[in-house]
Amino acid sequence: MLDDPLFYVVAAAVLAVLVILMIGVGGFAKGGDFNRKYANKIMRLRIAAQFVAVVLILLFVWLRQGG
Repeated sequence: MLDDPLFYVVAAAVLAVLVILMIGVGGFAKGGDFNRKYANKIMRLRIAAQFVAVVLILLFVWLRQGG
C-alpha cells in the first residue's frame, strides 16, 4: 500500500480537508470580521475538498481490489 503513489495523493487530499476544517473551526470560534467574510467560502471549499477526497478514496479502493 505504501508503494502506491495514489495512496499519497489520497493522504494529501485527506490532510487538505483537515486543514480546511481546522481553519473553518478556528474562524468560527474566533468570530469577528474574518468569520463574517470567509465562513461561507471556507465551508464551500471544505465540501469540494471532501468530495475530491472521497472520490480518490473510492478510486484507490477500487484499484486495490483489482478494478
